[in-house]
Amino acid sequence: MHTLKNQFIVLPGGEDIVDVCIGQLGKISDITLFRNNHQNLDAKQRFLGDKAYIGEKFITTPCKKPRKAELSEIQKQENQKLSSRRIGVEHLICRVKTFRVASDRFRLARHRYNPVMMAVCGLVRLHLNYLFILSHEI
Repeated sequence: MHTLKNQFIVLPGGEDIVDVCIGQLGKISDITLFRNNHQNLDAKQRFLGDKAYIGEKFITTPCKKPRKAELSEIQKQENQKLSSRRIGVEHLICRVKTFRVASDRFRLARHRYNPVMMAVCGLVRLHLNYLFILSHEI
């Protein structure tokens, strides 16, 4: 059990990190992690997710290709619209993984993971706010 799982809740377009669930130990699915932490969020809030969240009523997910069949053109277009809305979130997750804390094996003591990951999220948020300020000054 060397895996530490993180889950990010991000504003649409990847504008800011709203919440992060850091350092869940062991093999746990994304949807189970969401269900365990959903009570901290507004009950009316809706989310966008990838295929790992299929089956959750609060999360809009892409359509899966049926076994031995193809997706219809309408389903493909809906999946494309959803992925175009999610791309900002994926870019933000990529920025966090650039620090290699979340993507590689964590080599420090396990009790140091949460503060290090929070520092990384703070640096990413600082950079996002800096870009926001620069875009509005010009």
